Amino acid sequence: MSALQSSNSDPLEAFREEVRDWLAANFPKTLAGRAPQAGQPDVDNEAARRWKAALCAKGWGTPTWPKAYGGGGLSAAEARVLREEIRTAGGWNPIGWGMGVRMLGPTLLEYGTEAQKQAHIPKITAGESRWCQGYSEPNAGSDLASLQTRAEDRGDHFLVNGQKTWTSGAQYADWCFCLVRTDPTRKHDGISFLLIDMRSPGVEARPIQLISGRSPFCETFFTDVRVPKENLVGPLNGGWTVGKRLLQYERQRSEDAPARAAEKRPIEQVVADYLGKDAAGRLTDSDLRARLTRHLMDKRAFDLTQKRAALEAGNGGPTAATSILKNVSSLLVQERAELLVEAMGGQGLGWEGETFDGDELAVVREWLSGKANTIFAGSYEIQNNIISKRILGLPDAVSHDG
Repeated sequence: MSALQSSNSDPLEAFREEVRDWLAANFPKTLAGRAPQAGQPDVDNEAARRWKAALCAKGWGTPTWPKAYGGGGLSAAEARVLREEIRTAGGWNPIGWGMGVRMLGPTLLEYGTEAQKQAHIPKITAGESRWCQGYSEPNAGSDLASLQTRAEDRGDHFLVNGQKTWTSGAQYADWCFCLVRTDPTRKHDGISFLLIDMRSPGVEARPIQLISGRSPFCETFFTDVRVPKENLVGPLNGGWTVGKRLLQYERQRSEDAPARAAEKRPIEQVVADYLGKDAAGRLTDSDLRARLTRHLMDKRAFDLTQKRAALEAGNGGPTAATSILKNVSSLLVQERAELLVEAMGGQGLGWEGETFDGDELAVVREWLSGKANTIFAGSYEIQNNIISKRILGLPDAVSHDG
């Protein structure tokens, strides 16, 4: 069957051809293969800016979002074709990993007022606004509902006072989606979801330097910050429901996520480069060979499960299954980094100096920063509780005296 006959009989193949033609006309060939890695800034040059502008103008930076707000209006199947063809061309989605796209946007489309959608969604789809997450506090991490940042009703506005921590990218953000306490007499039912302009007087973000050497997180302080009432998302004291839904979006492994430095080449190739192979073409370290094989099998099973979950969900959004995927993904990331550091030996423990190349320095930093994977976005233990209650239907644990 010819390509033309195939496209005529298969709408997805016709769409694939449309995407290829569009990419040939709009994706700068000088950018091919230059997608940024996780933890690194996006490529910033004239060609990259043209690529971002073209993709966002088409709505394909947020391919499944409604066209009315600047999205692409594509089906989930069409969005997968789009991602496949962008990757084949050596490109990437320059806005697909931001918090506005991954987390706040989908939540606002579900819970926001029309005025809120009109005010914020088009700017997100155009890549014109940066968002950060105001959830965790010094004494409210895994037990997030213990948060104490207060929002007092002052008539036409809320007055916000308190502190958040681990606010990723707060030093660069334009806006913060924030959980605040609006009723101190109730725990879960006393929390509201606010949108806070980070340029408001009284907002201060202080970067936190991590053991990996980077400062992606901040402490964020709110001192008498005025927030208009129209920035309340969902009902007053109903923020826990909105906030939980956003966490489900956060726990999804985005297909637009930038690759880590440790993922530039297949792990089996990297390990072989450092350890060598025997006469039969096998890794010389039989124990590491066995553990690497188990890791690759688990990773393949995870990838297939993730695709199946996405197909089953369709455009209906994430489910509680994201807690399973989040836990497995976190462990796989940690295990991969540990295998690489072990295989590299002394070269996998370098911090600086000419005796280490860039990939080796990146791997050790990813190994260290990856320790947080089982903590952020809901700790491993919290995810297990969600799996127990919402998927397995098990009762809450009850303590008995005596």
